Amino acid sequence: MEVYIADAARTPIGKINGALSTVRPDDLAALVIQQVVARNPWLNVQDIEEVVLGAANQSGEDNRNVARMAALLAGLPVEVSGVTVNRLCASGLQAIADATRAIKNGDGNIYIAGGVESMTRAPYVLSKADTAYGRAQQMFDTSIGWRFTNKNFPKETIYSMGETAENVARKWNISREEQDAFAHSSQVKYNKALVAEKFEEEIIPVSIAQGKGEPRLFTQDEHPRLGTLADLAKLKPAFVKEGTRNSRQLLGPQRWGSRLDSGQRRGGEATQP
Repeated sequence: MEVYIADAARTPIGKINGALSTVRPDDLAALVIQQVVARNPWLNVQDIEEVVLGAANQSGEDNRNVARMAALLAGLPVEVSGVTVNRLCASGLQAIADATRAIKNGDGNIYIAGGVESMTRAPYVLSKADTAYGRAQQMFDTSIGWRFTNKNFPKETIYSMGETAENVARKWNISREEQDAFAHSSQVKYNKALVAEKFEEEIIPVSIAQGKGEPRLFTQDEHPRLGTLADLAKLKPAFVKEGTRNSRQLLGPQRWGSRLDSGQRRGGEATQP
């Protein structure tokens, strides 16, 4: 059975503490689900088998089953189930792969799949006391890196994403200059696509409340972060004191926001997220 993408949509991507900092991730996902349904009049919501969303954090407003929460907030029938998957930074792709397999297996004909994340709104979390008057609680920033790690893991295996990148660069002798060049080329490519209006059809504007004023309509990614290779070379390592990785190398043009794809099946051919 063939599986097809029927539509692809996303919110604009915001930078950390940027335009989307006041918007909950489940509301972002719900907005895109609503708009995907609205712009596809052929789609009968009763035929949607499931909403599958990837979420790497799941410590704050995206806790529990954010896919189910977003589906309900979007007004989908309660019969449409939702499932959230986690493969950290590959969670959205994993959601799409899972929906694809489900269609191929005959579990359903139409799925909505994608991912949602808001690192800006990721909370701090505090561990519980392990004794009646314990004072050994730990606080963690959930936006990046491990927390509540199992003591049975060897210390040298517990790395954040940035530290892992440093390890990879060291193992394969990838220089700081090579990394900066790759990061810079990524931003340049994104900017060319932006100027060519390649993202116009997929972006769903987000209305953002502005207190007593009129809501702001957020319509374009808060990227790229253009600059020169000389600018990148001035940045200090962000994760290891003598490292080679800086923050701009890790922050691609599409990091925070919500992206969803919807699938359809007609006759013997399936379409998918």
